[in-house]
Amino acid sequence: MNSTDWLVIIFVLAGIILYGLYKSRTTKNLEGYFLSNRNLPWYVVLLSIMGTQASAITFLSGPGQAFADGMRFVQYYFGLPLAMVVICITFVPLFNRQKVFTAYEFLETRFDNKTRSLTSFLFLLQRGVSTGISIYAPSIIISSLFGWDIFWTNIIMGGLLIIYTVAGGAKAVAHTQKIQLFIIFAAMGAAAYTVINLLPDNVGIIDALHISGKAGRTNVITTGMTESGFDWNDRYNIWSGVIGGFFLALSYFGTDQSQVGRYLTAQNNRQSRIGLLMNGLIKVPMQFGILLIGVLVFAFYQFNPSPVSFNEGLLSEVNATSHKDSVQLLQSRYDSAMVLKTKAAQSYLTSLHQNTETGTIEKELKVLNAKTDSLRNDFKRMAKASVNKKGDDANYVFLSFVKTYLPTGLKGLLIAIIFLAAWGSIAAALNSLAASTVVDFHQRFSKVNTEEKEYKIARWYTLAWGIFCVLIAQFAGNLGQSLIETVNILGSLFYGVILGIFLVGFYLKRVGGTATFFAALVVEIVVLLQFFHDKISFLQWLPEVSFLWLNAIGALGVMLLAMVVEKLLRLCHSAVNDK
Repeated sequence: MNSTDWLVIIFVLAGIILYGLYKSRTTKNLEGYFLSNRNLPWYVVLLSIMGTQASAITFLSGPGQAFADGMRFVQYYFGLPLAMVVICITFVPLFNRQKVFTAYEFLETRFDNKTRSLTSFLFLLQRGVSTGISIYAPSIIISSLFGWDIFWTNIIMGGLLIIYTVAGGAKAVAHTQKIQLFIIFAAMGAAAYTVINLLPDNVGIIDALHISGKAGRTNVITTGMTESGFDWNDRYNIWSGVIGGFFLALSYFGTDQSQVGRYLTAQNNRQSRIGLLMNGLIKVPMQFGILLIGVLVFAFYQFNPSPVSFNEGLLSEVNATSHKDSVQLLQSRYDSAMVLKTKAAQSYLTSLHQNTETGTIEKELKVLNAKTDSLRNDFKRMAKASVNKKGDDANYVFLSFVKTYLPTGLKGLLIAIIFLAAWGSIAAALNSLAASTVVDFHQRFSKVNTEEKEYKIARWYTLAWGIFCVLIAQFAGNLGQSLIETVNILGSLFYGVILGIFLVGFYLKRVGGTATFFAALVVEIVVLLQFFHDKISFLQWLPEVSFLWLNAIGALGVMLLAMVVEKLLRLCHSAVNDK
């Protein structure tokens, strides 16, 4: 990168910080700080919802996910529109009617203190750790590609946004997310145009999709069916997306304070609902577009040289060990295979354009893609053996392309959007963590303070959570797999149970707090044991289940067990009374 790129980065980031500080003027009480006085229009609510969900991981790891595994990840979002409808019907009017600050206040009214505290604690636990990963994920990628120290990268990534988040609360978060998303979408559009423009002269976008399709990268819809039946461990298929994705989206948007706090800032029910419904309509095509960029990058590398691993930092580490000669040999074999693959891709397109037989060349192209994939897997195993690190590089693909091929100025803008996307989701998370801490715990266990004192306490909690999340980022290890998957897996360990508690509160009126509390504890333990069963010797008989299904298991499990426990408690109570 040159001085122009650095000027673009500094100008964009400084502009967002100053704009956030400008918008930080708000009423100095909790409603102003956490909910922007409930006066935002639907379009700001929409952009805030989208900005909270679409972190840097989405824009960094999404294209890499498609590069490595194809378009099928988009199915993960198929349940989201239906979830938006349910939330608009059930969640929004109830939360607005009760004028809650956090979603968990409802649980005390419906159940009791212990159920509210448990649910809020589960939220704080998973959201605090997830936010730390949201800081660490882009930091580790940037530090690896540019040779920056990860310690200072984490501090810059997480520290700068704390300035306006602490100062302005929900209002600053919402308005900065609005500007951030506009810049992000413009930059991603420019990146997509650049990928297409860099393809060989005789290769159009349809040709690129043909090439990627033959390598299995345009697999938008998959069923999860195999010769032996349905594969429950298949992470992304139409059924896990619609059913598991529905429960995950319902829990995330309906019970996670980082999202609930976004639509509670709306002027009324109608504004909240429009924002949520528009999110349901836009999110799937938006994610489709992000993944499509990854498919186009895959097609680009069919005609251009690429490293055996896009993780340059890991390549350097392995080259510094006794495996250096092996890496060089592996790269040489990979380069030779890439030359043959480029020739095969050109031959395939020539046959396609001339309407001649393509079957033979298709098979050759698939064999060569399988060979390069195999060589990349060989490097992963080498990395594990030499430096004990996972060699997955899906998170590095897009940023490596940006660094190598994008023109001056646009390169700096794409680096800047990594910060902007990270800031959008992290700022909302910090605001929600502080809101839940103050409202669900501090106010209940401390003396009543004046509005001015509560406002100051809220800012201190925001700062404290910011520091906590930066510390999580500093101690985060090598995540290895796609970061976009890591965050979603972490959420799925808790979201189902949290959703189940709310569904009991909404729909099972005869079930009380004690039954719900113990059902939630038991099912949470079951979910964790199911996920980690392969690491526990006496549980290895359990079947492999994709993480998306854990959301349905958690939600339905809490509802069913809560009904059973409530029935048992009533029977015990009747037996005691009879005596």
